[in-house]
Amino acid sequence: MKFFRSFFFLRSLLAKYMLIILLAISIVQIAFLVIPISVLGITRSGHSDEVLLESEIEEKWHTEAKSIKNFTDEAITQHFKNWQKQYPEASMFWVSEDGTLLTTVNVEEQLPSKWTPAYTTKFIKQRYGGDPFTVISFLGDDESNGFIVFEIPKELFKPPIMNVYEQYSAIVFMGIISLILFFIVVSFLFFRGIRKRLLYLQEAMEVRDVDGLPIETKVKKKDEIGQLEQSFNRMVCELRESKNREQQEEQLRRELIANLSHDLRTPLTKIRAQSYSLSKEELSEEGQQAIKAMEISIVNIDALIENLMSYTLLMASKYKFEQKEINVIRFVREQMTTWYPVFEKEGFEIDIEVHPFEKNEWQVDPIWLGRIFDNLFQNVLRHANSGKYIGVETESTEHYDAFIIKDHGNGMKNESNAKGAGIGLSIVDIMVKGMDLDWDIKSSESGTKIKIKHYK
Repeated sequence: MKFFRSFFFLRSLLAKYMLIILLAISIVQIAFLVIPISVLGITRSGHSDEVLLESEIEEKWHTEAKSIKNFTDEAITQHFKNWQKQYPEASMFWVSEDGTLLTTVNVEEQLPSKWTPAYTTKFIKQRYGGDPFTVISFLGDDESNGFIVFEIPKELFKPPIMNVYEQYSAIVFMGIISLILFFIVVSFLFFRGIRKRLLYLQEAMEVRDVDGLPIETKVKKKDEIGQLEQSFNRMVCELRESKNREQQEEQLRRELIANLSHDLRTPLTKIRAQSYSLSKEELSEEGQQAIKAMEISIVNIDALIENLMSYTLLMASKYKFEQKEINVIRFVREQMTTWYPVFEKEGFEIDIEVHPFEKNEWQVDPIWLGRIFDNLFQNVLRHANSGKYIGVETESTEHYDAFIIKDHGNGMKNESNAKGAGIGLSIVDIMVKGMDLDWDIKSSESGTKIKIKHYK
């Protein structure tokens, strides 16, 4: 298990980016050495790479000064030339015991021909620990022979690479900047690849197949994004399987409702026939009331079965729909003519104020619109019977024309003896929206108002 984790980490984006950072750090560190050394190799071709040491030069100068036995101009000059071959940048001169400046080699500074004790002291004080590096030695073992001076610029004691940093700092700086820019470019390409893969995954999430589900994406690499793509593909498979199960269950449910509705109608028809036969017999008043209650229950059950069948067909998009232009004012008046005796028989106060609209023609399905009004009127009879009032009126505004159906019942939030599962209103909602109409309900303890709207 640990092996697989380690293997995955090596292929992860984190490991790749850490590798980029480590390479960048290593390259920058190497560059601080490689670039100066490369420049040094070009600029110091033919020169010695030996690093000068002050202590060695000082010790050697003192030793050789003491070893000189012949104190002539020729001997001192030859001694200076030998040192100049080894140190071309050095300058040397000889001051006698009486302060006379004698032999000089490569001396560019203006020196006095006669050195006084005060000037000698001043010279030593200025040169002590300063630049150039200065070594003063007496000739031989006797101070009467004067002293010789060796001077060399202090920059020659610096390592060659330090001189490169000082003299060619611009080149070194540009090299380092180039490496940093290279690291930035590599990082940009790295993150651009990540962003590109994430955008591709986002597009795959937004694209839908014919079944409305996302399409599986192709897994290109086995890193973190690859794992995300695999998880996305598993989610799509699970969604597709879930949807298939849901569709199968929905199909079984519809078939069950259709078969159940059909099976219920047969015994219901027989019960209706038997109740009709019983109503022809001589029965007591209580028997007649029982027969009447039975007939009402049969009618309600039949309406529920019809609503259940219609709702199932609507949800399956198998309910016949034929849209055409009709005069809705005439249509609603005809509907009220059919329902008027029913409400009158139940003792309802009927209030109808249906006035023409500016445009009476609506593009609707007459059967669907009739079913909407039938369901709404049936709801008034079943749930608002206590109010004994039904009102139908028209309303016209700047934005819509509407039919208003209102009652004086106890409202939809209150319980009623005939309260059902709300299938009738669900059918109304589906049919209203299916015909590009709109509707709203306002219900309180003093009654309910339903508005069917057609936008202009």
